[in-house]
Amino acid sequence: MITFEEPGRPPRLMNALALAYVGDAVYELYVRQHLLAETNHKPHHLHKRSIAFVSAKAQSAYLERWLPILTQEELDIVKRGRNANSGTVPKNVDALVYRRATGFESLVGFLYLEKRFSRLNELIDLIFTA
Repeated sequence: MITFEEPGRPPRLMNALALAYVGDAVYELYVRQHLLAETNHKPHHLHKRSIAFVSAKAQSAYLERWLPILTQEELDIVKRGRNANSGTVPKNVDALVYRRATGFESLVGFLYLEKRFSRLNELIDLIFTA
């Protein structure tokens, strides 16, 4: 059984970019598990399909889909992530899209670290069932 260390501080007090760091990894794992449920497991196919889910553009669009159902606390986490200064923006994506994607990842990281797995699953399911 895998055990996880507790974060050094409560997630609501963590830096938004630290939340996004965790959220990126957690979301990537959700996507990989989802893709493995499909029948084509060729590495190239898996990679191409994963890009459709994990790109900044896709994450920004998924966040827009979530906004109407987010709680105030969740919106606050998204705003913190969106407004965090990461210092760099990839050349191939608009800065606003990248910032929204960071807000998306911050929320995923927050919910994961808070162990709010049912809420995280609910939001992720909205992506995979659309």
